[in-house]
Amino acid sequence: MTHDAARQAHASAPATPARALLPLIVPALVVGVAASLLFLGVSALAEKLQGVLWNGLPEALGVGRYSVVWMLVVLTATGVLVGLVVWKVPGHAGPDPATLGLSAPPVAPAVLPGLLVATALMLAGGPSLGPENPIIATNIALAFWLGRRFAPGLSGGLWAVLAEAATLGALFGTPVAAALVISEAFAGQRLEGRLWDNLFAPLTAAATGATTTALVAHPAFDLHLPPLGPPDGGNVLAALVIASAAALLGMAAVYAFPYVHGAFSRLGHPMLALPLGGLVLGLLGALGGHLTLFKGLDEVGELAGNPEGWSAGQFATMTVVKLAALVVAASCGFRGGRIFPAVFIGAAFGLFAHALVPAVPAALGVAAGVLGMLLAITRQGWLSLFTAAVLVASPTILALLCIATLPAWLLVTGRPQMQLRKDGTAVR
Repeated sequence: MTHDAARQAHASAPATPARALLPLIVPALVVGVAASLLFLGVSALAEKLQGVLWNGLPEALGVGRYSVVWMLVVLTATGVLVGLVVWKVPGHAGPDPATLGLSAPPVAPAVLPGLLVATALMLAGGPSLGPENPIIATNIALAFWLGRRFAPGLSGGLWAVLAEAATLGALFGTPVAAALVISEAFAGQRLEGRLWDNLFAPLTAAATGATTTALVAHPAFDLHLPPLGPPDGGNVLAALVIASAAALLGMAAVYAFPYVHGAFSRLGHPMLALPLGGLVLGLLGALGGHLTLFKGLDEVGELAGNPEGWSAGQFATMTVVKLAALVVAASCGFRGGRIFPAVFIGAAFGLFAHALVPAVPAALGVAAGVLGMLLAITRQGWLSLFTAAVLVASPTILALLCIATLPAWLLVTGRPQMQLRKDGTAVR
Protein backbone atom coordinates (compact mmCIF):
# COMPACT_ATOMS: atom_id res chain seq x y z
CA MET A 1 0.00 0.00 0.00
CA THR A 2 1.45 3.37 -1.00
CA HIS A 3 1.75 6.14 1.57
CA ASP A 4 -0.21 8.51 -0.69
CA ALA A 5 -3.09 6.07 -0.90
CA ALA A 6 -3.01 5.57 2.85
CA ARG A 7 -3.09 9.31 3.45
CA GLN A 8 -6.05 9.70 1.09
CA ALA A 9 -7.80 6.88 2.90
CA HIS A 10 -7.27 8.70 6.19
CA ALA A 11 -8.89 11.80 4.75
CA SER A 12 -11.91 9.76 3.70
CA ALA A 13 -12.30 7.91 7.00
CA PRO A 14 -11.16 10.11 9.88
CA ALA A 15 -12.13 9.56 13.48
CA THR A 16 -15.70 10.83 13.38
CA PRO A 17 -19.03 9.66 14.76
CA ALA A 18 -20.35 6.36 13.48
CA ARG A 19 -22.62 8.04 10.98
CA ALA A 20 -19.57 9.16 9.01
CA LEU A 21 -18.34 5.56 8.74
CA LEU A 22 -21.69 4.02 7.86
CA PRO A 23 -21.66 5.24 4.21
CA LEU A 24 -18.40 3.35 3.67
CA ILE A 25 -19.94 -0.05 4.42
CA VAL A 26 -21.71 -0.60 1.10
CA PRO A 27 -18.69 0.37 -1.06
CA ALA A 28 -16.49 -1.89 1.07
CA LEU A 29 -18.91 -4.80 0.73
CA VAL A 30 -19.14 -4.38 -3.05
CA VAL A 31 -15.38 -4.16 -3.47
CA GLY A 32 -14.85 -7.15 -1.19
CA VAL A 33 -17.18 -9.43 -3.16
CA ALA A 34 -15.93 -8.23 -6.55
CA ALA A 35 -12.25 -8.56 -5.62
CA SER A 36 -12.74 -12.11 -4.40
CA LEU A 37 -14.74 -13.18 -7.45
CA LEU A 38 -12.12 -11.80 -9.82
CA PHE A 39 -9.37 -13.65 -7.96
CA LEU A 40 -11.39 -16.87 -7.95
CA GLY A 41 -12.27 -16.49 -11.63
CA VAL A 42 -8.67 -16.04 -12.75
CA SER A 43 -7.56 -18.91 -10.50
CA ALA A 44 -10.26 -21.23 -11.89
CA LEU A 45 -9.33 -20.36 -15.47
CA ALA A 46 -5.65 -20.98 -14.75
CA GLU A 47 -6.43 -24.33 -13.10
CA LYS A 48 -8.42 -25.48 -16.14
CA LEU A 49 -5.60 -24.48 -18.47
CA GLN A 50 -3.05 -26.11 -16.16
CA GLY A 51 -5.00 -29.35 -16.36
CA VAL A 52 -4.86 -29.24 -20.15
CA LEU A 53 -1.14 -28.41 -20.28
CA TRP A 54 0.09 -30.81 -17.61
CA ASN A 55 -2.46 -33.65 -17.83
CA GLY A 56 -4.52 -33.72 -21.03
CA LEU A 57 -1.87 -32.85 -23.58
CA PRO A 58 0.98 -35.06 -22.32
CA GLU A 59 -1.44 -37.97 -21.94
CA ALA A 60 -2.69 -37.49 -25.51
CA LEU A 61 0.88 -37.25 -26.81
CA GLY A 62 2.12 -40.19 -24.78
CA VAL A 63 4.81 -38.28 -22.90
CA GLY A 64 5.44 -38.00 -19.19
CA ARG A 65 3.60 -35.04 -17.71
CA TYR A 66 6.66 -33.98 -15.74
CA SER A 67 9.33 -35.37 -18.03
CA VAL A 68 12.31 -33.15 -18.74
CA VAL A 69 11.25 -32.66 -22.35
CA TRP A 70 7.70 -31.70 -21.44
CA MET A 71 8.81 -29.24 -18.76
CA LEU A 72 11.15 -27.54 -21.23
CA VAL A 73 8.43 -27.40 -23.90
CA VAL A 74 5.68 -26.04 -21.64
CA LEU A 75 7.80 -23.49 -19.77
CA THR A 76 9.36 -22.19 -22.98
CA ALA A 77 5.97 -22.06 -24.71
CA THR A 78 4.58 -20.17 -21.73
CA GLY A 79 7.36 -17.64 -22.13
CA VAL A 80 6.50 -17.28 -25.83
CA LEU A 81 2.79 -16.77 -25.15
CA VAL A 82 3.31 -14.28 -22.33
CA GLY A 83 5.92 -12.53 -24.46
CA LEU A 84 3.37 -12.13 -27.25
CA VAL A 85 0.88 -10.62 -24.80
CA VAL A 86 3.47 -8.21 -23.40
CA TRP A 87 4.60 -7.28 -26.91
CA LYS A 88 1.33 -6.99 -28.82
CA VAL A 89 -1.62 -6.52 -26.47
CA PRO A 90 -2.55 -2.88 -25.69
CA GLY A 91 -1.00 -1.77 -22.41
CA HIS A 92 1.73 -4.44 -22.64
CA ALA A 93 0.35 -6.22 -19.54
CA GLY A 94 1.31 -3.33 -17.28
CA PRO A 95 4.63 -2.00 -16.01
CA ASP A 96 7.73 -4.11 -15.50
CA PRO A 97 6.68 -6.39 -12.59
CA ALA A 98 10.15 -6.14 -11.06
CA THR A 99 9.37 -2.50 -10.22
CA LEU A 100 6.12 -3.27 -8.38
CA GLY A 101 5.33 -4.29 -4.83
CA LEU A 102 2.05 -5.50 -3.37
CA SER A 103 0.39 -2.19 -4.14
CA ALA A 104 0.82 0.14 -7.07
CA PRO A 105 -0.82 3.23 -8.55
CA PRO A 106 -3.95 2.44 -10.58
CA VAL A 107 -3.18 1.51 -14.16
CA ALA A 108 -5.38 2.41 -17.11
CA PRO A 109 -8.33 0.04 -17.71
CA ALA A 110 -6.95 -0.83 -21.15
CA VAL A 111 -3.99 -2.53 -19.46
CA LEU A 112 -6.12 -5.01 -17.51
CA PRO A 113 -7.10 -7.57 -20.20
CA GLY A 114 -3.48 -8.15 -21.14
CA LEU A 115 -2.42 -8.29 -17.50
CA LEU A 116 -5.07 -10.88 -16.64
CA VAL A 117 -4.28 -13.04 -19.68
CA ALA A 118 -0.55 -12.92 -18.88
CA THR A 119 -1.29 -13.84 -15.26
CA ALA A 120 -3.51 -16.80 -16.17
CA LEU A 121 -0.92 -18.11 -18.64
CA MET A 122 1.82 -17.76 -16.04
CA LEU A 123 -0.15 -19.57 -13.34
CA ALA A 124 -1.01 -22.42 -15.70
CA GLY A 125 2.39 -22.76 -17.33
CA GLY A 126 4.45 -23.31 -14.19
CA PRO A 127 6.71 -20.25 -13.54
CA SER A 128 7.45 -19.77 -9.86
CA LEU A 129 5.24 -16.78 -9.13
CA GLY A 130 1.91 -16.28 -7.37
CA PRO A 131 -1.21 -14.35 -8.39
CA GLU A 132 -1.08 -11.68 -5.68
CA ASN A 133 0.60 -8.68 -7.38
CA PRO A 134 -1.34 -8.68 -10.68
CA ILE A 135 -4.65 -9.49 -9.00
CA ILE A 136 -4.18 -6.67 -6.50
CA ALA A 137 -3.18 -4.31 -9.34
CA THR A 138 -6.26 -5.29 -11.35
CA ASN A 139 -8.65 -4.87 -8.43
CA ILE A 140 -7.11 -1.52 -7.50
CA ALA A 141 -7.52 -0.26 -11.06
CA LEU A 142 -11.11 -1.46 -11.35
CA ALA A 143 -12.14 -0.09 -7.97
CA PHE A 144 -10.41 3.24 -8.65
CA TRP A 145 -11.92 3.83 -12.08
CA LEU A 146 -15.40 2.45 -11.41
CA GLY A 147 -15.57 3.91 -7.91
CA ARG A 148 -14.70 7.41 -9.07
CA ARG A 149 -17.29 7.14 -11.82
CA PHE A 150 -20.21 5.84 -9.78
CA ALA A 151 -19.35 7.28 -6.35
CA PRO A 152 -17.29 10.43 -6.99
CA GLY A 153 -17.80 11.62 -3.44
CA LEU A 154 -15.26 9.07 -2.18
CA SER A 155 -11.57 9.63 -2.84
CA GLY A 156 -9.62 7.52 -5.28
CA GLY A 157 -7.21 6.66 -2.51
CA LEU A 158 -9.96 5.06 -0.46
CA TRP A 159 -11.04 2.90 -3.40
CA ALA A 160 -7.44 1.73 -3.84
CA VAL A 161 -7.11 0.84 -0.16
CA LEU A 162 -10.44 -1.04 -0.18
CA ALA A 163 -9.36 -3.05 -3.23
CA GLU A 164 -5.98 -3.95 -1.78
CA ALA A 165 -7.50 -4.99 1.55
CA ALA A 166 -10.24 -7.00 -0.14
CA THR A 167 -7.78 -8.86 -2.36
CA LEU A 168 -5.48 -9.68 0.55
CA GLY A 169 -8.46 -11.02 2.46
CA ALA A 170 -9.49 -13.11 -0.54
CA LEU A 171 -5.96 -14.42 -1.15
CA PHE A 172 -5.36 -15.53 2.44
CA GLY A 173 -8.92 -16.45 3.32
CA THR A 174 -8.90 -14.16 6.37
CA PRO A 175 -9.09 -10.39 6.92
CA VAL A 176 -6.30 -10.57 9.53
CA ALA A 177 -3.59 -10.47 6.86
CA ALA A 178 -5.07 -7.33 5.31
CA ALA A 179 -5.49 -5.64 8.69
CA LEU A 180 -1.85 -6.30 9.54
CA VAL A 181 -0.53 -5.04 6.20
CA ILE A 182 -2.67 -1.90 6.35
CA SER A 183 -1.67 -1.22 9.95
CA GLU A 184 1.97 -1.53 8.92
CA ALA A 185 1.40 0.95 6.09
CA PHE A 186 -0.13 3.39 8.58
CA ALA A 187 2.88 3.17 10.89
CA GLY A 188 4.86 6.36 11.13
CA GLN A 189 2.10 8.42 9.52
CA ARG A 190 -0.02 11.02 11.15
CA LEU A 191 -3.48 9.54 11.47
CA GLU A 192 -6.59 11.62 11.73
CA GLY A 193 -8.51 9.93 14.50
CA ARG A 194 -8.25 6.46 15.94
CA LEU A 195 -6.56 3.59 14.14
CA TRP A 196 -9.75 1.53 14.06
CA ASP A 197 -11.69 4.36 12.46
CA ASN A 198 -9.13 4.32 9.65
CA LEU A 199 -9.23 0.51 9.48
CA PHE A 200 -13.03 0.27 9.51
CA ALA A 201 -13.71 0.36 5.76
CA PRO A 202 -10.61 -1.62 4.65
CA LEU A 203 -11.31 -4.28 7.27
CA THR A 204 -14.92 -4.52 6.07
CA ALA A 205 -13.69 -5.04 2.51
CA ALA A 206 -11.10 -7.61 3.64
CA ALA A 207 -13.64 -9.54 5.71
CA THR A 208 -16.07 -9.58 2.80
CA GLY A 209 -13.37 -10.74 0.38
CA ALA A 210 -12.25 -13.47 2.76
CA THR A 211 -15.80 -14.64 3.43
CA THR A 212 -16.63 -14.75 -0.27
CA THR A 213 -13.54 -16.85 -0.94
CA ALA A 214 -14.34 -19.14 1.99
CA LEU A 215 -17.92 -19.69 0.80
CA VAL A 216 -16.93 -20.40 -2.80
CA ALA A 217 -13.55 -22.12 -2.62
CA HIS A 218 -13.08 -23.31 1.00
CA PRO A 219 -9.32 -22.56 1.17
CA ALA A 220 -7.16 -24.09 3.90
CA PHE A 221 -3.65 -22.98 4.83
CA ASP A 222 -3.01 -25.27 7.81
CA LEU A 223 -0.45 -27.87 6.71
CA HIS A 224 -1.60 -30.38 9.36
CA LEU A 225 1.92 -30.99 10.58
CA PRO A 226 2.39 -32.81 13.92
CA PRO A 227 1.56 -30.25 16.65
CA LEU A 228 4.35 -28.60 18.55
CA GLY A 229 4.42 -29.40 22.25
CA PRO A 230 5.45 -27.08 25.09
CA PRO A 231 8.52 -25.11 23.92
CA ASP A 232 11.93 -25.65 25.44
CA GLY A 233 15.34 -24.07 25.06
CA GLY A 234 16.12 -26.22 22.04
CA ASN A 235 12.99 -24.98 20.27
CA VAL A 236 13.93 -21.36 20.93
CA LEU A 237 17.44 -21.89 19.57
CA ALA A 238 16.14 -23.75 16.52
CA ALA A 239 13.64 -21.00 15.71
CA LEU A 240 16.32 -18.31 16.00
CA VAL A 241 18.81 -20.19 13.81
CA ILE A 242 16.37 -21.35 11.13
CA ALA A 243 14.62 -17.98 10.71
CA SER A 244 17.95 -16.12 10.55
CA ALA A 245 19.47 -18.61 8.11
CA ALA A 246 16.37 -18.44 5.89
CA ALA A 247 16.53 -14.63 5.95
CA LEU A 248 20.18 -14.73 4.87
CA LEU A 249 19.37 -17.15 2.06
CA GLY A 250 16.54 -14.90 0.95
CA MET A 251 18.83 -11.88 1.01
CA ALA A 252 21.23 -13.69 -1.32
CA ALA A 253 18.38 -13.82 -3.86
CA VAL A 254 17.54 -10.16 -3.19
CA TYR A 255 21.11 -9.09 -3.92
CA ALA A 256 21.19 -11.22 -7.10
CA PHE A 257 17.86 -9.84 -8.33
CA PRO A 258 19.11 -6.58 -9.97
CA TYR A 259 21.87 -8.42 -11.83
CA VAL A 260 19.57 -11.14 -13.18
CA HIS A 261 16.97 -8.53 -14.13
CA GLY A 262 19.65 -6.45 -15.84
CA ALA A 263 20.78 -9.47 -17.88
CA PHE A 264 17.25 -10.11 -19.16
CA SER A 265 16.65 -6.39 -19.75
CA ARG A 266 19.69 -6.15 -22.00
CA LEU A 267 17.98 -8.55 -24.40
CA GLY A 268 15.76 -5.59 -25.22
CA HIS A 269 12.55 -7.37 -26.24
CA PRO A 270 9.92 -9.44 -24.41
CA MET A 271 10.00 -12.07 -27.17
CA LEU A 272 13.61 -12.72 -26.26
CA ALA A 273 13.53 -12.28 -22.48
CA LEU A 274 10.38 -14.27 -21.69
CA PRO A 275 11.03 -17.36 -23.87
CA LEU A 276 14.60 -17.49 -22.58
CA GLY A 277 13.30 -17.11 -19.03
CA GLY A 278 10.83 -19.93 -19.66
CA LEU A 279 13.63 -22.15 -20.97
CA VAL A 280 15.76 -21.46 -17.89
CA LEU A 281 12.77 -22.21 -15.66
CA GLY A 282 12.24 -25.51 -17.51
CA LEU A 283 15.86 -26.46 -16.87
CA LEU A 284 15.50 -25.54 -13.21
CA GLY A 285 12.32 -27.61 -13.01
CA ALA A 286 14.16 -30.56 -14.48
CA LEU A 287 16.81 -30.13 -11.80
CA GLY A 288 14.52 -29.60 -8.83
CA GLY A 289 11.55 -31.75 -9.82
CA HIS A 290 7.94 -30.84 -10.53
CA LEU A 291 7.32 -29.64 -6.97
CA THR A 292 9.49 -26.60 -7.72
CA LEU A 293 7.08 -25.48 -10.46
CA PHE A 294 4.00 -23.25 -10.13
CA LYS A 295 3.16 -20.78 -7.38
CA GLY A 296 3.97 -23.35 -4.70
CA LEU A 297 0.96 -23.40 -2.39
CA ASP A 298 -0.35 -26.84 -3.37
CA GLU A 299 3.21 -28.12 -3.54
CA VAL A 300 3.87 -26.98 0.06
CA GLY A 301 0.94 -29.14 1.13
CA GLU A 302 2.49 -32.13 -0.65
CA LEU A 303 5.81 -31.58 1.11
CA ALA A 304 4.18 -31.17 4.50
CA GLY A 305 2.01 -34.24 3.95
CA ASN A 306 5.12 -36.42 4.10
CA PRO A 307 7.94 -34.51 5.82
CA GLU A 308 9.98 -37.72 6.11
CA GLY A 309 9.60 -38.55 2.43
CA TRP A 310 12.66 -36.66 1.22
CA SER A 311 16.26 -36.50 2.37
CA ALA A 312 18.00 -33.38 3.63
CA GLY A 313 19.82 -33.14 0.31
CA GLN A 314 16.57 -33.28 -1.65
CA PHE A 315 14.99 -30.57 0.51
CA ALA A 316 18.11 -28.43 0.07
CA THR A 317 17.99 -28.90 -3.71
CA MET A 318 14.32 -27.90 -3.86
CA THR A 319 15.01 -24.86 -1.71
CA VAL A 320 17.84 -23.57 -3.88
CA VAL A 321 16.15 -24.41 -7.20
CA LYS A 322 12.86 -22.76 -6.20
CA LEU A 323 14.70 -19.66 -5.00
CA ALA A 324 16.59 -19.44 -8.30
CA ALA A 325 13.33 -19.98 -10.20
CA LEU A 326 11.68 -17.16 -8.26
CA VAL A 327 14.50 -14.77 -9.15
CA VAL A 328 14.42 -15.74 -12.83
CA ALA A 329 10.62 -15.60 -13.14
CA ALA A 330 10.45 -12.22 -11.41
CA SER A 331 13.31 -10.86 -13.54
CA CYS A 332 12.43 -11.91 -17.08
CA GLY A 333 8.97 -10.34 -17.22
CA PHE A 334 6.40 -12.90 -16.07
CA ARG A 335 3.51 -11.20 -14.30
CA GLY A 336 3.14 -12.50 -10.77
CA GLY A 337 3.90 -12.07 -7.09
CA ARG A 338 6.61 -13.42 -4.82
CA ILE A 339 4.78 -14.33 -1.60
CA PHE A 340 3.54 -17.84 -2.41
CA PRO A 341 6.83 -19.06 -3.96
CA ALA A 342 8.64 -17.64 -0.92
CA VAL A 343 6.35 -19.73 1.32
CA PHE A 344 7.39 -22.89 -0.54
CA ILE A 345 11.08 -21.93 -0.29
CA GLY A 346 10.83 -21.25 3.44
CA ALA A 347 8.89 -24.47 4.06
CA ALA A 348 11.39 -26.57 2.09
CA PHE A 349 14.24 -24.93 4.00
CA GLY A 350 12.54 -25.66 7.33
CA LEU A 351 12.02 -29.29 6.35
CA PHE A 352 15.67 -29.44 5.33
CA ALA A 353 16.55 -28.34 8.88
CA HIS A 354 14.20 -31.02 10.28
CA ALA A 355 15.74 -33.72 8.06
CA LEU A 356 19.26 -32.60 9.00
CA VAL A 357 18.50 -32.41 12.73
CA PRO A 358 15.50 -34.66 13.49
CA ALA A 359 15.20 -33.15 16.98
CA VAL A 360 13.88 -29.99 15.28
CA PRO A 361 10.08 -30.45 14.98
CA ALA A 362 8.86 -30.23 11.39
CA ALA A 363 6.22 -27.65 12.34
CA LEU A 364 8.80 -25.40 13.94
CA GLY A 365 11.19 -25.75 11.01
CA VAL A 366 8.51 -24.86 8.48
CA ALA A 367 7.17 -21.88 10.42
CA ALA A 368 10.61 -20.42 11.15
CA GLY A 369 11.81 -21.01 7.58
CA VAL A 370 8.76 -19.32 6.09
CA LEU A 371 9.11 -16.42 8.52
CA GLY A 372 12.74 -15.72 7.64
CA MET A 373 12.26 -16.12 3.90
CA LEU A 374 9.21 -13.87 3.76
CA LEU A 375 10.95 -11.18 5.80
CA ALA A 376 13.75 -11.10 3.23
CA ILE A 377 11.58 -11.31 0.12
CA THR A 378 8.62 -9.10 1.12
CA ARG A 379 9.98 -6.91 3.95
CA GLN A 380 6.46 -7.12 5.42
CA GLY A 381 6.93 -7.97 9.09
CA TRP A 382 3.35 -8.57 10.11
CA LEU A 383 2.47 -10.45 6.94
CA SER A 384 5.52 -12.70 7.38
CA LEU A 385 4.67 -13.45 10.99
CA PHE A 386 1.01 -14.10 10.22
CA THR A 387 1.71 -16.38 7.25
CA ALA A 388 4.26 -18.43 9.17
CA ALA A 389 1.89 -18.85 12.10
CA VAL A 390 -1.20 -19.74 10.09
CA LEU A 391 0.59 -22.62 8.35
CA VAL A 392 1.08 -24.36 11.70
CA ALA A 393 -1.98 -24.53 13.94
CA SER A 394 -0.15 -24.52 17.25
CA PRO A 395 -0.78 -22.20 20.21
CA THR A 396 2.90 -22.27 21.19
CA ILE A 397 4.35 -21.35 17.80
CA LEU A 398 3.49 -17.64 17.87
CA ALA A 399 5.72 -16.77 20.82
CA LEU A 400 8.64 -18.63 19.25
CA LEU A 401 8.10 -16.83 15.95
CA CYS A 402 7.99 -13.44 17.66
CA ILE A 403 11.37 -14.19 19.24
CA ALA A 404 12.78 -15.50 15.94
CA THR A 405 11.59 -12.38 14.10
CA LEU A 406 13.98 -10.13 16.02
CA PRO A 407 17.38 -11.32 14.74
CA ALA A 408 15.95 -12.08 11.29
CA TRP A 409 14.61 -8.53 11.02
CA LEU A 410 17.99 -7.11 11.99
CA LEU A 411 19.50 -9.01 9.06
CA VAL A 412 17.09 -7.56 6.48
CA THR A 413 16.10 -4.09 7.64
CA GLY A 414 17.65 -1.17 5.79
CA ARG A 415 19.00 -3.42 3.05
CA PRO A 416 17.88 -3.69 -0.61
CA GLN A 417 14.44 -5.10 -1.30
CA MET A 418 13.32 -7.49 -4.03
CA GLN A 419 11.87 -4.57 -5.94
CA LEU A 420 13.58 -2.27 -8.42
CA ARG A 421 13.23 1.34 -9.46
CA LYS A 422 12.72 2.13 -13.13
CA ASP A 423 16.46 2.69 -13.50
CA GLY A 424 17.13 -0.87 -12.34
CA THR A 425 18.50 -0.01 -8.88
CA ALA A 426 17.08 -1.76 -5.83
CA VAL A 427 14.54 -0.13 -3.54
CA ARG A 428 15.64 0.13 0.09
